[in-house]
Amino acid sequence: MAVDSRYVVDVDEGTFEREVIQRSHEAPVVVDFWASWCGPCRVLGPVLERLAMEGRGAFVLAKVDTDRNQGLAQAFGIQGIPAVKAFRDGRLVDEFVGAQPEPTVRSWLAGIMPTEADLDAAAAARAEASGDVVGAEGLYRRVLEGEPSHVRARLGLARRVVEGGRAAEYDEAARLLSGLLLEGADEAEAKRLLAAIELGRAATGMDEASARARLDADPLDHEARYHLAMRLSASGRHAEALDHLLKIVERDRAFRDDGARKAMVEIFNLVGIRSPLADAYRSKLAQVLYR
Repeated sequence: MAVDSRYVVDVDEGTFEREVIQRSHEAPVVVDFWASWCGPCRVLGPVLERLAMEGRGAFVLAKVDTDRNQGLAQAFGIQGIPAVKAFRDGRLVDEFVGAQPEPTVRSWLAGIMPTEADLDAAAAARAEASGDVVGAEGLYRRVLEGEPSHVRARLGLARRVVEGGRAAEYDEAARLLSGLLLEGADEAEAKRLLAAIELGRAATGMDEASARARLDADPLDHEARYHLAMRLSASGRHAEALDHLLKIVERDRAFRDDGARKAMVEIFNLVGIRSPLADAYRSKLAQVLYR
């Protein structure tokens, strides 16, 4: 049977990230780890290919020859083949090993397909990316009305609250983010949003002008310097904020129960824990703490 490359692709170590991880944000990707000498692989492979063709893009079948891609096989702990793994939104969501009957495979595939809630959350993310934040929020809320535990909708709604600067709703956003089992990009996004909430809460005290006036009068006024840092971070001036917080750590580590250092860590999470800015100030902080 001739296969359509839109639905069935051969993947190697150089293309796995693009064809599996990135592509799984658009549709589920089923990875078939196989080898030419494997009898059960020759039984299961055609079944998967036919179902992929039948689905016409409902999922993509990515085939990995384990003999030619031993690094991938090792990375995914392949001990027996055929080994089939399903990816959605960049994450492994289900798997099985061995040649299964077609009805079993069909049932398994049905379990990895996006639900209506998943499709609505994906539509919300597309609306958000295009600038329709009101429509996106409405969709996220609709998903959560029917499925309160939906991870992408909870992340999305929390993001709309935080990026909208709606401080009165920060408690709701924090609740949405609590208790989620996350990994990879989702985990990083949740940490970023929680950091923004904490910094936003801290920025509700002294205004920038008052803080600067107090610092001009007394450069050792740590409370004023802390509030100034929070205001600067809230307005996106993170490097300036980190400079002020570092000065507090240098002079009084115990201030606010180590609050200046903790605030620096929150800013690292906000800007990206491995971003150039976070790396630079992490190094400066280490020099102060361990000199």
